[in-house]
Parts: sequence; structure tokens; C-alpha cells
Amino acid sequence: MTEKLKNLFRRHLAQTSDAPIGLEIARAEGCWLYTSDGRRYLDLIAGIGVAALGHGNPVVAAAIERQARLHLHVMVYGEYVIEAQVRLAARLAELLPAPLSRVYFTSSGAEAIEGALKTARKFTGRKAFVAFEGAYHGDTMGALALAGNAAFRAPFEPLPGPVIHLPYDKIGGLEAIDASVAGVIVEPVQAEGGVRVPDSRFIRALRERCDRAGALLIFDEVLTGFGRIGRMFALEHFGVVPDILVMAKALGGGLPLGAFAARDEVLAVLAHDPALGHITTFGGHPLSCAAGLAALEVIVAQRLPERAAETGAYLRERLLAIAAPEIAAVRGIGLLAGIEFRDADFAHRFVAAALARGVVINWTLNAQGVVRLAPPLVITRQEVNFAVEMLCLALADARN
Repeated sequence: MTEKLKNLFRRHLAQTSDAPIGLEIARAEGCWLYTSDGRRYLDLIAGIGVAALGHGNPVVAAAIERQARLHLHVMVYGEYVIEAQVRLAARLAELLPAPLSRVYFTSSGAEAIEGALKTARKFTGRKAFVAFEGAYHGDTMGALALAGNAAFRAPFEPLPGPVIHLPYDKIGGLEAIDASVAGVIVEPVQAEGGVRVPDSRFIRALRERCDRAGALLIFDEVLTGFGRIGRMFALEHFGVVPDILVMAKALGGGLPLGAFAARDEVLAVLAHDPALGHITTFGGHPLSCAAGLAALEVIVAQRLPERAAETGAYLRERLLAIAAPEIAAVRGIGLLAGIEFRDADFAHRFVAAALARGVVINWTLNAQGVVRLAPPLVITRQEVNFAVEMLCLALADARN
């Protein structure tokens, strides 16, 4: 990193930690990041789930270029007919299970969560929400209130509510969902919670309990959507359709885009009493929608969910073969894997050692002893083999 740019970075850019990674990215291609000092890094977190197709996909780049020549922002929140936006909404409706046929676009996943919360309150006329221990739904005030880690909530309290936090993957706790609850929000697979894959009986019981209580069931598929866990959407693993589905990250093909989808009567409440009661300046931006539609068609055409299932199984097989006393467990689904370490400090040293070896990984916010791997869906077995080789070396480095 040039010293001048480093100084500007430290002086003017708001820092989100005391020790930022500090890689100066010169370019990115496929699963690789290239820095200004001539090094390359295998991106095993895909820009935190955004780069499902890897970096610099030519089909997406061409779609962005075409849309940029037509127009950028005009007005996006459901008043103008914008072709890229309409076509993406229609394609999503084709891929989603009935009756999830209407889409509200936002700028991000956290904004989509906020929209889902407002919709649930207005549709049901109720106030309370249920979330789960270990959950992560974003960092805006409403989304933060749902967070399953009290340490992240505490500095910003009082937060919007009421919110009840129940144990994740525990059917017995679901009795707390009653007629006061507007919506129950859950990650079908918890990522920041430590890559936790629930029993399908828990998700089905949750659906049944919400039906009995008259509460809306909201699935947060911001990370798990678009092939990440071996299906187009995680809901397909459980045979459960939520009332509201929240999407983002890979949705925009590398550009900022979020969305929430629901049946007609649910989303209709945002259109009246008052009109324009929920709007967004940049949600569904034409450039993002053009990129998102192009990326979605690549995911479908190249059968990337199936590829993620196959490559993910191979990745977990290689990780399970690592004989290291520091590792307590390896788990995952599709191309979302978690390595649980017996000691969180060792996990942090391991992440730093992996970076020094040219592999980008990270620990999970709500289970800091768990290291997450979520590479682009296009990663090859050769790249997986390189990653595992470097991770083995990083284990040895972290011990010293």
C-alpha cells in the first residue's frame, strides 16, 4: 500500500475496527484479489457473500455497461416502469415458490429487514417480534434489535421493540410465539451464529406455530439465497414457505441491492393508509437490477446451486481430514462451511495466519471461535485444494 493512500485511509475513512485488514485491492478476478504490492489472495468469503459469481464476471459487466448507456437513477420506488427492475422482479417471482410473487427492492439487506418489519406490523396490527439467539440481521436500529448477541445490542439501547429472543433450533421454545407477535424472523441457516444448520423439524414447527398464532414468518436469506447452500434458496431444504423472504448480497451481482418478497395481500399494505408510507431513494437502482438479473441468469444457466452442493461437500471432506487438536468441529451446507475452534483467540490467530498465506477468511460475529468459509460459487477443486493446503500451513503458523 502506498504510504500516501494509507495515511488518507486512516485519516478520512471511518474505521470499523482498531485493526483493519488494510489490503489495497488493485483488481479482482474470479476467486482472486490482487493487491497493489503484487500479491494475490484467494477470496474465501466472496466479499461477505456478495460475489457469488466471483469477481469481474463478463456477463454482469456487459449488463452494467448496457444499462449505464441507457440511464442511471430516475426514480425507483414503484412509480416509474423501469425495465431492469421489472424484469428482475418477474424473474424472481418465477423462481420463488408460490405465493411469493411480489417484490419490494431496497438498497441493502438491513434495509430489506426494516421493510419486512414494517410490513409485518402493518399487516397484523401487532407490535412484538421474535428473533433467535445467535441471529444477525444487520446493523440498523430495527435490525440490531433482532440481533442474538447482547454485546452488540448493549451500546445502542434502548432499541426498537418489543423483541423476544428464543433459542435457535429448539422446538420447545416456540410456545412463546403468541397473538402479540407480528412477525418471527429467522435465518434458515445461521451464518454469523457459527454456521448452524437447524433440524428441518424445527423450521417446520416454526411454520406451524406462526400459523396458529397468526404471526408472519420472515426468512432472512440475505446470505443463504442464490445457491449458497446448494439450492437456489435455503427454504427449499426445509419444504417451508415463509410469509416474507428477505434477500440481498448476491442478489445485486456485485452492486448494492436488497429485496423482500411476499404474497400480494401482504405487500399491498405498503401502498395505502398512507400512500408512500414506505419508500426508498435508491432501492432497485437500474444499474443494480441489470447486474442482478444478469447474475441470476448465470446462476441458473450454469446450475451453480448444484455446483455449490458438490464443491461444498468436497471442501468439507478436505477440512474434516485435517487432524488438528485445536479444531472442535467442521460443519456446513453447500458452499458455507464453519471450522469451530476450541479457543477463540486461536481462531483469530488462524485467520491472520491464513491471510499471510494468501487466503481470506473470517470469524463469525456471534461465535468468534468459528471461522467461516463462503467462497464464490464458481470456485474450482484446484482452488479448494490450494486453500486447504494454505490453511494447514496457517494452523502451524498460528501455533507459534
